[in-house]
Amino acid sequence: MLEKNFSGFILETGTDEAGRGCLAGPVTAAAIILPQDFENQILNDSKQLSEKTRALLKPIIEQQAVCFAVTHLFPDEIDEINILNASMKGMQECILKLKHVPEYIIVDGNRSLNAKLGLKNTFGKQFSSTEIELLKSIPNQSIIKGDAKYLSIAAASVLAKTYRDEYMDQIHEEFPMYNWKQNKGYPTKEHREAIKKYGTTKYHRMSFRLLPEQLTLEF
Repeated sequence: MLEKNFSGFILETGTDEAGRGCLAGPVTAAAIILPQDFENQILNDSKQLSEKTRALLKPIIEQQAVCFAVTHLFPDEIDEINILNASMKGMQECILKLKHVPEYIIVDGNRSLNAKLGLKNTFGKQFSSTEIELLKSIPNQSIIKGDAKYLSIAAASVLAKTYRDEYMDQIHEEFPMYNWKQNKGYPTKEHREAIKKYGTTKYHRMSFRLLPEQLTLEF
Protein backbone atom coordinates (compact mmCIF):
# COMPACT_ATOMS: atom_id res chain seq x y z
CA MET A 1 0.00 0.00 0.00
CA LEU A 2 1.53 3.31 -1.08
CA GLU A 3 1.64 6.22 1.32
CA LYS A 4 -0.55 9.27 0.74
CA ASN A 5 1.68 12.04 2.05
CA PHE A 6 5.28 12.73 2.99
CA SER A 7 5.34 16.29 4.28
CA GLY A 8 2.02 16.79 6.02
CA PHE A 9 1.10 19.67 3.68
CA ILE A 10 -2.26 19.47 1.92
CA LEU A 11 -0.96 20.72 -1.43
CA GLU A 12 1.89 18.25 -1.69
CA THR A 13 2.94 17.57 -5.29
CA GLY A 14 4.49 14.40 -6.62
CA THR A 15 6.59 14.56 -9.78
CA ASP A 16 8.38 12.05 -12.01
CA GLU A 17 9.56 11.53 -15.58
CA ALA A 18 9.59 8.83 -18.28
CA GLY A 19 11.82 8.10 -21.24
CA ARG A 20 15.19 9.11 -19.84
CA GLY A 21 16.99 6.10 -21.33
CA CYS A 22 15.45 6.25 -24.80
CA LEU A 23 17.33 6.84 -28.05
CA ALA A 24 14.44 8.73 -29.65
CA GLY A 25 11.53 10.90 -28.62
CA PRO A 26 11.06 13.27 -25.70
CA VAL A 27 11.66 12.86 -22.03
CA THR A 28 8.24 13.42 -20.49
CA ALA A 29 7.58 14.76 -17.02
CA ALA A 30 4.43 14.98 -14.93
CA ALA A 31 3.45 16.61 -11.65
CA ILE A 32 0.25 16.06 -9.70
CA ILE A 33 -1.56 17.06 -6.54
CA LEU A 34 -3.95 14.38 -5.29
CA PRO A 35 -6.84 14.98 -2.88
CA GLN A 36 -6.25 13.93 0.71
CA ASP A 37 -8.85 11.18 0.47
CA PHE A 38 -7.46 9.67 -2.74
CA GLU A 39 -7.17 5.89 -2.63
CA ASN A 40 -6.33 3.32 -5.27
CA GLN A 41 -5.32 -0.29 -4.67
CA ILE A 42 -3.83 -0.79 -8.14
CA LEU A 43 -1.69 2.32 -8.53
CA ASN A 44 2.04 1.70 -8.35
CA ASP A 45 5.30 2.66 -10.03
CA SER A 46 4.40 2.73 -13.74
CA LYS A 47 7.26 0.33 -14.53
CA GLN A 48 5.53 -2.30 -12.40
CA LEU A 49 2.23 -1.97 -14.28
CA SER A 50 1.14 -3.35 -17.62
CA GLU A 51 0.30 -1.03 -20.50
CA LYS A 52 -3.36 -2.01 -20.11
CA THR A 53 -3.37 -1.17 -16.41
CA ARG A 54 -1.68 2.18 -17.00
CA ALA A 55 -4.32 3.00 -19.61
CA LEU A 56 -7.08 2.17 -17.11
CA LEU A 57 -5.48 4.29 -14.40
CA LYS A 58 -4.83 7.37 -16.53
CA PRO A 59 -8.42 8.73 -16.67
CA ILE A 60 -9.01 7.85 -13.01
CA ILE A 61 -5.93 9.83 -11.98
CA GLU A 62 -6.84 12.77 -14.20
CA GLN A 63 -10.44 12.93 -13.01
CA GLN A 64 -9.63 12.69 -9.32
CA ALA A 65 -6.54 14.92 -9.21
CA VAL A 66 -6.71 18.36 -7.65
CA CYS A 67 -4.55 19.38 -10.61
CA PHE A 68 -1.83 17.92 -12.81
CA ALA A 69 0.52 18.92 -15.62
CA VAL A 70 2.55 17.07 -18.25
CA THR A 71 5.53 18.36 -20.26
CA HIS A 72 7.55 16.93 -23.16
CA LEU A 73 11.18 18.01 -23.60
CA PHE A 74 12.31 17.17 -27.10
CA PRO A 75 15.62 15.83 -28.50
CA ASP A 76 17.11 19.18 -29.52
CA GLU A 77 16.83 20.41 -25.93
CA ILE A 78 18.00 17.07 -24.49
CA ASP A 79 21.06 17.20 -26.73
CA GLU A 80 21.83 20.76 -25.65
CA ILE A 81 21.47 20.52 -21.86
CA ASN A 82 21.89 16.72 -21.37
CA ILE A 83 19.27 14.19 -20.34
CA LEU A 84 19.66 14.62 -16.57
CA ASN A 85 19.13 18.37 -16.77
CA ALA A 86 16.30 17.90 -19.26
CA SER A 87 14.54 15.44 -16.94
CA MET A 88 14.78 17.87 -14.05
CA LYS A 89 13.73 20.85 -16.18
CA GLY A 90 10.68 18.95 -17.40
CA MET A 91 9.53 18.39 -13.83
CA GLN A 92 10.19 22.05 -12.99
CA GLU A 93 8.08 23.14 -15.96
CA CYS A 94 5.25 20.91 -14.77
CA ILE A 95 5.32 22.55 -11.34
CA LEU A 96 4.95 25.96 -12.97
CA LYS A 97 1.97 24.74 -15.04
CA LEU A 98 -0.07 23.53 -12.04
CA LYS A 99 -3.25 25.46 -11.23
CA HIS A 100 -2.28 25.52 -7.55
CA VAL A 101 1.13 26.50 -6.19
CA PRO A 102 2.46 23.48 -4.28
CA GLU A 103 3.24 23.80 -0.59
CA TYR A 104 5.74 20.95 -0.86
CA ILE A 105 7.17 18.80 -3.65
CA ILE A 106 8.32 15.19 -3.57
CA VAL A 107 10.36 14.00 -6.52
CA ASP A 108 11.40 10.50 -7.53
CA GLY A 109 15.15 9.95 -7.45
CA ASN A 110 18.11 11.32 -5.54
CA ARG A 111 18.35 14.84 -6.92
CA SER A 112 16.74 17.98 -5.53
CA LEU A 113 14.18 19.59 -7.81
CA ASN A 114 16.12 22.86 -7.44
CA ALA A 115 19.43 21.29 -8.41
CA LYS A 116 19.71 23.48 -11.52
CA LEU A 117 17.46 26.38 -12.41
CA GLY A 118 17.51 28.87 -15.26
CA LEU A 119 19.77 26.99 -17.66
CA LYS A 120 20.78 29.13 -20.64
CA ASN A 121 19.23 26.82 -23.20
CA THR A 122 18.56 27.74 -26.82
CA PHE A 123 15.64 25.33 -27.22
CA GLY A 124 12.51 25.03 -25.16
CA LYS A 125 11.15 27.14 -22.36
CA GLN A 126 13.23 29.91 -20.81
CA PHE A 127 12.56 30.45 -17.09
CA SER A 128 11.89 34.00 -15.95
CA SER A 129 13.46 35.30 -12.75
CA THR A 130 10.00 35.21 -11.14
CA GLU A 131 9.57 31.55 -12.07
CA ILE A 132 13.02 30.69 -10.74
CA GLU A 133 12.27 32.41 -7.43
CA LEU A 134 8.96 30.57 -7.16
CA LEU A 135 10.62 27.21 -7.71
CA LYS A 136 13.29 28.07 -5.16
CA SER A 137 10.66 29.01 -2.60
CA ILE A 138 8.90 25.63 -2.55
CA PRO A 139 10.49 23.04 -0.22
CA ASN A 140 11.13 19.72 -1.89
CA GLN A 141 12.49 16.28 -1.10
CA SER A 142 13.94 13.69 -3.44
CA ILE A 143 12.96 10.12 -2.57
CA ILE A 144 14.79 7.12 -4.01
CA LYS A 145 12.22 4.74 -5.53
CA GLY A 146 9.59 7.27 -4.56
CA ASP A 147 7.32 6.05 -7.36
CA ALA A 148 6.94 2.78 -5.44
CA LYS A 149 6.39 4.51 -2.08
CA TYR A 150 4.04 7.48 -2.53
CA LEU A 151 0.75 7.71 -4.39
CA SER A 152 1.41 11.13 -5.91
CA ILE A 153 4.78 10.15 -7.38
CA ALA A 154 3.31 6.88 -8.69
CA ALA A 155 0.44 8.82 -10.27
CA ALA A 156 2.92 11.22 -11.89
CA SER A 157 4.91 8.27 -13.21
CA VAL A 158 1.79 6.79 -14.81
CA LEU A 159 0.85 10.09 -16.46
CA ALA A 160 4.39 10.67 -17.73
CA LYS A 161 4.60 7.16 -19.14
CA THR A 162 1.17 7.12 -20.80
CA TYR A 163 1.50 10.57 -22.35
CA ARG A 164 4.94 9.71 -23.68
CA ASP A 165 3.76 6.38 -25.08
CA GLU A 166 0.90 8.14 -26.87
CA TYR A 167 3.38 10.56 -28.43
CA MET A 168 5.64 7.71 -29.57
CA ASP A 169 2.64 5.95 -31.12
CA GLN A 170 1.92 9.12 -33.11
CA ILE A 171 5.42 9.55 -34.51
CA HIS A 172 5.57 5.83 -35.27
CA GLU A 173 3.15 6.57 -38.12
CA GLU A 174 5.73 8.92 -39.62
CA PHE A 175 8.67 6.50 -39.29
CA PRO A 176 7.20 2.98 -38.93
CA MET A 177 10.50 1.28 -39.75
CA TYR A 178 11.78 1.96 -36.20
CA ASN A 179 8.69 0.33 -34.62
CA TRP A 180 8.35 3.01 -31.93
CA LYS A 181 4.79 1.81 -31.35
CA GLN A 182 6.37 -1.26 -29.78
CA ASN A 183 9.75 -0.16 -28.39
CA LYS A 184 8.76 3.46 -27.53
CA GLY A 185 12.24 4.64 -28.55
CA TYR A 186 14.18 2.46 -26.12
CA PRO A 187 17.48 0.89 -27.26
CA THR A 188 16.17 -2.50 -28.32
CA LYS A 189 18.08 -4.64 -30.80
CA GLU A 190 15.35 -4.01 -33.37
CA HIS A 191 15.54 -0.24 -32.91
CA ARG A 192 19.32 -0.18 -33.24
CA GLU A 193 19.22 -2.37 -36.33
CA ALA A 194 16.75 0.06 -37.89
CA ILE A 195 19.08 2.98 -37.07
CA LYS A 196 21.93 1.07 -38.71
CA LYS A 197 19.82 0.42 -41.82
CA TYR A 198 17.90 3.69 -42.22
CA GLY A 199 20.00 6.23 -40.31
CA THR A 200 18.64 8.74 -37.83
CA THR A 201 15.56 10.98 -37.79
CA LYS A 202 14.69 14.36 -36.31
CA TYR A 203 13.34 12.47 -33.31
CA HIS A 204 16.62 10.77 -32.38
CA ARG A 205 18.84 12.08 -29.59
CA MET A 206 22.13 12.71 -31.30
CA SER A 207 24.04 13.09 -28.02
CA PHE A 208 23.25 9.46 -27.16
CA ARG A 209 25.22 6.42 -28.28
CA LEU A 210 22.73 5.27 -30.87
CA LEU A 211 24.75 2.25 -31.95
CA PRO A 212 27.33 0.03 -30.25
CA GLU A 213 30.92 1.11 -30.86
CA GLN A 214 31.55 -1.69 -33.35
CA LEU A 215 28.80 -0.39 -35.63
CA THR A 216 28.72 2.87 -37.54
CA LEU A 217 26.03 4.78 -39.36
CA GLU A 218 26.17 4.95 -43.13
CA PHE A 219 25.20 8.23 -44.76
